[in-house]
Amino acid sequence: MRKVRWGVLSSALIGVEKVIPAMQQGRYSNVIGLASRDLGKARTVASHLGIPKAYGSYDDLINDPEIEAIYNPLPNHLHVPWSVKAIEAGKHVLCEKPIALTAAEGQILVDAARAHPELKVMEAFMYRHHPQWVKTKALVKAGAIGELRTINTFFSYFNDDPHNIRNMADIGGGGLMDIGCYAISVARFIFDDEPSRVVGTIDFDPMMKVDRRASAIMDFAGGTATFTCSTQLAPYQRVNIFGTTGHIEIEIPFNAPPDKPCKIWLQTGDEIEEIVFDIVDQYTVQGDLFSKAILDDLPVPTPIEDSVANMQVIEAVFKSDGSGVWEQIG
Repeated sequence: MRKVRWGVLSSALIGVEKVIPAMQQGRYSNVIGLASRDLGKARTVASHLGIPKAYGSYDDLINDPEIEAIYNPLPNHLHVPWSVKAIEAGKHVLCEKPIALTAAEGQILVDAARAHPELKVMEAFMYRHHPQWVKTKALVKAGAIGELRTINTFFSYFNDDPHNIRNMADIGGGGLMDIGCYAISVARFIFDDEPSRVVGTIDFDPMMKVDRRASAIMDFAGGTATFTCSTQLAPYQRVNIFGTTGHIEIEIPFNAPPDKPCKIWLQTGDEIEEIVFDIVDQYTVQGDLFSKAILDDLPVPTPIEDSVANMQVIEAVFKSDGSGVWEQIG
């Protein structure tokens, strides 16, 4: 069975601790190279993970003809520049979220992808591929909760380290970019639509200047979606989806554990059904779906244009906090 030969840009923790080990378990993905600006570090990490090739620069990896696809977990401000470089070098690209610092920057990546239709390009919203979300969307579409009316999402963790890249404003830090993007994505995913407007309020850390708490309402044709995200609250995550006749609650919506079963609850009337899913690693599933799209020349699960639409909502939340009124999307 042929596997796609992957290269990873940087030794970022999400890649080293989660994504790479998961992709190494995939049926269709084979991680053969890892690059760092420090060749010694690249060799150490690659050896630890059993990756045969190490590179002392991102360019060296991108220009290696053996590499077919690139996984880009670099800091947010480097997502578009290095993804575009990879595309121009003839590589397929799976890039971490958020895709860019702005919607306009994200459009640069979309344009690069359109200029190379033979290549697959996607933002790595891994949660969408987990069976619990595949089932949830199917239930909503089938009318299991009646007419979809509103979605509520809460996502938080505590991190006040000024040296952490998530707390560096100039390179795309802050809660909205890091985890608020999930709340926006999931609402658009389940409504299968774009919000027309949004209103939001944001609390900024006075020292680090990043948003540490944000709450917003998104207005869809069929209902609303609300969320709160925070980088300085007790860790918690939950999504609740409400319809005219029922309700779905997702226990661990985004950081689904790779070693434990996940579950959702479907409530209709007085009855509550607990649905338990087999243990899977959503990063393995994501890697295999993307790799299969390459091998069989299929569309990727989520088109790259979706990423710009998500960024437009993020920008509107920031704008609404400044204006104090509803802001139109796009």
